[in-house]
Amino acid sequence: MTAHPTPSPPATSNALVTFARMIKFSHTLFALPFALAAATLAARGVGLPVWRLVEIVAAMVGARTAAMGFNRIVDRQIDARNPRTAGREIPRGLVSLRAAWTMTIAATALFVAAAALLGPLCLALTPVALLLLFGYSLTKRFTALCHLVLGLAIAAGPAGAWIAVRGDFGLIPALLMAAVATWIGGFDILYALADRDFDRAAGLHSIPVRLGVPAALLTSALLHVLTVTALLALAPLAHLGGIYIGGVAVVTALLVWEHAIVRPGDLSRLNLAFFNLNGYVSVVFLAATVTDVLAK
Repeated sequence: MTAHPTPSPPATSNALVTFARMIKFSHTLFALPFALAAATLAARGVGLPVWRLVEIVAAMVGARTAAMGFNRIVDRQIDARNPRTAGREIPRGLVSLRAAWTMTIAATALFVAAAALLGPLCLALTPVALLLLFGYSLTKRFTALCHLVLGLAIAAGPAGAWIAVRGDFGLIPALLMAAVATWIGGFDILYALADRDFDRAAGLHSIPVRLGVPAALLTSALLHVLTVTALLALAPLAHLGGIYIGGVAVVTALLVWEHAIVRPGDLSRLNLAFFNLNGYVSVVFLAATVTDVLAK
């Protein structure tokens, strides 16, 4: 019997996988659940049509894809010199600079188009959002506060989702923004620990470079204390009950675990802390918020 070789996947499929890997599409899980939770809270009393939900998701995916594409483009030379990131798609030549720009521009167009569909206020705020999303990639060249800029950029997601549903802004979305900004900023500090030595040698800025490992871990923990504080403060304002509080308790436990496994003398479990536990944080928060709202 003649053995037939297994057909290779189509080139288009390979290209999509490569692009998705380049922008770490799976990390959309970090930001999207908080935007969906904000939309759920905003929809009480006014409703949330399916088409509006699709537009919110499209805006989030477009914004994050554009931001990651721009990050990979402007950091390509830095990534090529860093042993941890030298295997990324642009330094390795798997994605051309032209292709990366094409994807980034297309994702930006998707974000702007979705924002236009979400309403005039969302459209008017797109320049601010894009400034944060693109500007973050440049901040590590001149400030150690780059982690907080990233947090603020991603925190614009739940704010935008609230505005898309309600057409206004208030204390509830502001608290969600504070929670997301401090959560993202806190775990980005942890992530930056892996590049501390390279960043210092390359003249790049971060909290670990500026303060050292122990102080960076403390700063990250303090930011996550603020995260939990904002989430708890949200409960009475948004009329959320026991299910939501239980979810926040689980989120708190996950953050405590995250900090327990990353120590000054042992950074070997950074990937577990960054990728796995933070993914659980966002999913648990969304599930608890939606369940609490639907239970009433």
